[in-house]
Amino acid sequence: MNKDNQKKENQLSNENLTHIKLKDRDVYLLGTAHVSKQSVEDVKSAVREIEPDTIFVELCPSRYEVLVKQDAWQKMDIYRVVKENKALFLLAQLGLSTFYRKIGEKLGVRPGAEMLEGVNQAEKTGARLILADRDVNITLKRVWSSLSIWSKLKFLSHLALSVMFQGNIEKEDIEKLKNKDQLQLVMDEFSKSFPQVQKTLVDERDQFLAHKISTGVGQKVLAIVGAAHVPGVTDYLDKEIDTAPLTSTPPKPVWPTVVKWGVPILILGLLAYGFLVHGAEHSVQSIYIWVFINGVFSALGVSLALAHPLTIMSAFVAAPITSLNPTMAAGWIAGLVQAWVKKPIVADLENLPQALTSFKGFWLNPICRILLVVVLANLGSSLGTFVAGTWIATRVL
Repeated sequence: MNKDNQKKENQLSNENLTHIKLKDRDVYLLGTAHVSKQSVEDVKSAVREIEPDTIFVELCPSRYEVLVKQDAWQKMDIYRVVKENKALFLLAQLGLSTFYRKIGEKLGVRPGAEMLEGVNQAEKTGARLILADRDVNITLKRVWSSLSIWSKLKFLSHLALSVMFQGNIEKEDIEKLKNKDQLQLVMDEFSKSFPQVQKTLVDERDQFLAHKISTGVGQKVLAIVGAAHVPGVTDYLDKEIDTAPLTSTPPKPVWPTVVKWGVPILILGLLAYGFLVHGAEHSVQSIYIWVFINGVFSALGVSLALAHPLTIMSAFVAAPITSLNPTMAAGWIAGLVQAWVKKPIVADLENLPQALTSFKGFWLNPICRILLVVVLANLGSSLGTFVAGTWIATRVL
């Protein structure tokens, strides 16, 4: 892109539309707010005035399926989520979507409505539709792996607060987000707490979106993206981008594996040392401490989720055993028991989006409860392991 063909603001009526001459192609970037009725109208007017032959939308196949298929939640296999240890990951996804959903309810517009309108306009006009965003699962995994333990706890607390969010948000506040300077200021503030999230959530996707648009088909194209992406996408459009690093799943760190195997070995070593030095009775008492503390902490965690009594009992029994077995987790056992005794029905799945709009609904929905059981059982077991292990160590050493 030479100087003569540098970006210029389009003379069309939409002030959020940026026109870029990319060699022999006309690329129009439409910056939108994801929960804005005006953004939906902006998409309609942009398609009408530009008459694009290709429409790019800031969606990946996974998000596209959720957006266009209202029954997507009904097809979720909760047993598979528990068995594959994805409960916390799913809770994070639900938390991220809840904030936008609550704003959408206040403003009477569905989150992502402008992207859905782009899909509909492609069908109506016969324009090619291209899903231009990176897979959301890769994005979330890269975000999660980039955070430290403290940042992960802080990030989860932000997600939890988004579930309980009750603030007043006016339409004018959302429309201001389409102002590039205002939105960039918001992202700068956010990046102070989570700089890694800023890089993965925005910067990397700017590159991915730009690559998709620049290498895609079409002579006159309209790219519908969140306003935060417009400056970055504009800068990267004329650059060669290697997407392989952007789509790879970061390698798992070594320390969780070391902890997962090291703690059981340490506990078993303490029990064996106690038996050799202090005798059988002392060792049996240490075992009682291990079983009781581990079981109680895990059971208390499950109780906070208002789980079934059988689930609470299963957590108590499983925690002392699974804490010494790195291939298992108390949350898996408790979650599967909860799903068995309170098997979710279709209505529970259908009600999931509504349940996430209030703290009470979230806590009482059977699907959310299963996820909470898994997370809280594992958290309780981890705390129990620390307390019981410390107690045993002070008795033995």
